[in-house]
Amino acid sequence: MHPLYSIGIAKISINHLKIKTVDTQSYKTVSLKAGDIKKEWVLIDATDLVLGRLASRVALVLRGKNKPSYTPHMDCGDNVIIINADKIRLTGNKMTDKVYVRHTGYPGGQRFTTPKEIMKKKPTELIRMAVKGMLPKNRLGAKLINNLYLYQGSEHPHEAQKPKTIKLNEI
Repeated sequence: MHPLYSIGIAKISINHLKIKTVDTQSYKTVSLKAGDIKKEWVLIDATDLVLGRLASRVALVLRGKNKPSYTPHMDCGDNVIIINADKIRLTGNKMTDKVYVRHTGYPGGQRFTTPKEIMKKKPTELIRMAVKGMLPKNRLGAKLINNLYLYQGSEHPHEAQKPKTIKLNEI
């Protein structure tokens, strides 16, 4: 005999228990296939935006993490167009004090540049470097950076794609 019957606590028949069933179909993880991915075009105006904050949000959209159908191993992000890339700003004295280090591959080939020097030579490169540093360091990251289109002025050649204009805090 069951020990709980002997003390008179548990005399429950199975008919009185209400068992709830869960629809397990709705709890399955969705993993997209290449044909199921819907890519959109997004336009961001970078005028007076802080570089790091802009780059982190752009990396999120390029990766597709803002979508419910995010799949980690697929390129499911949107194409991002950034206009006025030359009008971004850095906080504090980073424009002159921050140093980017690269190496030529030869002995004594360490080279140093500041954001101010990069902005003089190629203003869009500063955003590209910041976004690339926030993407995965593998073949997928190399593919995702190609979905970023940077332009100095307010004009861009992607009007035919009908990009959706978004604000940085709406992502």
